[in-house]
Amino acid sequence: MLLLLFLMSSIFSRATAQERVSNIRLGSSLTPNPNNTSHWSSDSGQFAFGFYQEGDGFAVGVWLPKTQQRTVIWSANRDTRPLPRDVTLILSNDGKLIFQFNQGPQIPISDSNQSASSASMLDSGNFVLYDSESKIIWQTFTTPTDTIVSGQSLFAGQILISRISNTNHSSGKYQLIMQKDGNLVMYPVKYALATVDAYWQTQTNGAGDNVSLQLDKNGRLYLLNGSAILKRVDDRITISGYSIYRATIDADGIFRMYSFNPDQNDKWSIEWSSSNNKCDPTGLCGLNSYCTLLDEVPSCFCPPGFVFIDQSQTNLGCKISFPTVDCKSVGNSNFSIQELKDISWEDSPYSILSANTETMCREECSRDCNCEAAIYKNQECRKQKLPLRYVRDLKGEQITLFIKVSIGSSRTTMGGTQRNNKRQRIVLIIGIVLLTLSIFLLATFCVLFYRYRIWNYKKISSHAHDEMLEDVTLRSFTYDELNKATNNFRNEIGKGAFGTVFRGILLTSNRVVAVKRLERGVADGEREFRNEMKVIGRTHHRNLVRLFGYCHDGTNRLLVYEFMNDGSLVDFLFNAEQKPAWEERIDIALNIARGLFYLHEECATQVIHCDIKPENILMDKNVGVKIADFGLSKLLMPDQSKTYTGIRGTRGYVAPEWHTNLPITVKADVYSFGIMLLEIICCRRNVDMDVPDDEVVLANWVYDCFEAKETNKLIKDEEVEESKLERMVKVGLWCIQDEPTLRPSMKKVVLMLEGTVDIPAPPTPPSFTSSV
Repeated sequence: MLLLLFLMSSIFSRATAQERVSNIRLGSSLTPNPNNTSHWSSDSGQFAFGFYQEGDGFAVGVWLPKTQQRTVIWSANRDTRPLPRDVTLILSNDGKLIFQFNQGPQIPISDSNQSASSASMLDSGNFVLYDSESKIIWQTFTTPTDTIVSGQSLFAGQILISRISNTNHSSGKYQLIMQKDGNLVMYPVKYALATVDAYWQTQTNGAGDNVSLQLDKNGRLYLLNGSAILKRVDDRITISGYSIYRATIDADGIFRMYSFNPDQNDKWSIEWSSSNNKCDPTGLCGLNSYCTLLDEVPSCFCPPGFVFIDQSQTNLGCKISFPTVDCKSVGNSNFSIQELKDISWEDSPYSILSANTETMCREECSRDCNCEAAIYKNQECRKQKLPLRYVRDLKGEQITLFIKVSIGSSRTTMGGTQRNNKRQRIVLIIGIVLLTLSIFLLATFCVLFYRYRIWNYKKISSHAHDEMLEDVTLRSFTYDELNKATNNFRNEIGKGAFGTVFRGILLTSNRVVAVKRLERGVADGEREFRNEMKVIGRTHHRNLVRLFGYCHDGTNRLLVYEFMNDGSLVDFLFNAEQKPAWEERIDIALNIARGLFYLHEECATQVIHCDIKPENILMDKNVGVKIADFGLSKLLMPDQSKTYTGIRGTRGYVAPEWHTNLPITVKADVYSFGIMLLEIICCRRNVDMDVPDDEVVLANWVYDCFEAKETNKLIKDEEVEESKLERMVKVGLWCIQDEPTLRPSMKKVVLMLEGTVDIPAPPTPPSFTSSV
């Protein structure tokens, strides 16, 4: 076996040596540079080796500089602290690849005992060291971190370990091992490599230690046994085309294969993944907790009788929520058995009993002081002790689970005679009676106080109030609460047509929020305001700013939104030092369209926004977008599907029908979106007086360029595929048609932006003709 590996390594070394296009000579060095220019590139420029930013410092690795976000495929000394600015990467004169710290030690990167004569960053993504005969003596391909790329192999005994996060390349929680028994398996790092710890495998154990994982140039991921393919790992149909492929065990524990075509875009596409359920990796949520997907996001929960060890880090697991009580000293009457369905955990029983029914299993665990949990399956009662490992949320499994939970420490005894127990029961009964009486008196006082102080200005009946509490999922704040949260409304962060926005911190949860104080136009009636809150409370979409609650206190009307601290689309498009990337801008436009589509067609009650503009599109830290102020249109216009009302919105984005006697429909939002889409394409305002006269009005200039087939003028020095640019321009021109019926619905706009439907050439809007 060793001889075979030596021959394969030798062949591989000679083959890759032929890829060398340029030498890095002895004495060459690199120093950190915040602009990421301190690296050695491959001949094609697809791969780079050198420094990149990591946290507050720098790291060294191999990455692809042409992708939108730097993709690191190999890291040197990944678990050491980030490097300082005064470090130097050197291929020393004595043939060692090292870190040299200023007036400090030297740390080796390669583990080769031989001295190198030169180095090279190959177009395969492999960084290599050569000896004097141009033979490879060390290479990154033989020491992978979390990724293999096209043409790279993972041999028996080699491991890929996930990173902590997308920005932290240190070793994470999961590993992929090409085992020496021929099985490719994923385990959590912190547990032993036992069968129960595995959460994904190719089930090829027994094939021997000659099996390796291969990712070929065509993007096929398979296990190779000698010269024969043992098993295809991916289940995709290979698509030909010039692409770079990589297979990575990601930070979430999922093994995925990606493709990247530098001639088409600057983003990676997922071609295959080991699982579509992000809760599959074992140990994701820690001991005594289980994972459930909420909107495709894995979230950790505790079973009954448990609480999180750390509420701010729910993945650390759960602990018992009650004081540990000795079952043998207090008896089983102090415990209850909680039943769980669709939940499973590692099955490691200390006792297995035959049980014909679930009731029998429950009783068996209840009688046994050693039994802290039990699994009932296939007429067996499998009694277990804490902690629970690998708790999973399973649907459709014929499993019933029981957990023994303490009823409460108030009923525990200190041991002693039967007389002491009786005395404690009497004290407990007296305490319960006194507590009940106190609660009754307190409730009576609160009712009287409410009627005296609040009933005078609350015009709604108690029946309507109960109905509101039942239907509205939002929190009702008092004016005093929001006054304190906003420091007497001093922290103003914005002002619009319908009110002023203040930054606030909720004292009960320390949550940072944005509080909008409505100043005019809102319906004064309690019933109308309550109905609007019901509608907005049912509105949930990832591209809408979340509404946490409201205040209707006397004449005060306030709305409490999530706080977005990364500014608006205005800052992103018009105030940034560098123009945002084209694909980034199109993603933003598509997400705005999806949010509007939700408001127009997927809400229980149709919502017209009435004021779509860059100022009302807020950004999150991941350059995601969220539409703000969508609730104000409901508050201001009770009849949303069609209304005759005064002009609302912002000049330049207002649809023509606002100026006529035509009814206002969702197509008014489509027009505003079209104007904003043209701004996103061109990264400029819809009216700009600092440009030539024929370019002042953006919509007119865009149409002129489209007619003259000179759309490249709109993006100036950017390199954008002509067909993509033309598609975006046509969508924008269709949206701003003067006649509302000619404008597409937001559903069709989404399809057009995604490129799934053909877009005919738009007609000339009459307003353009009249302005010429």
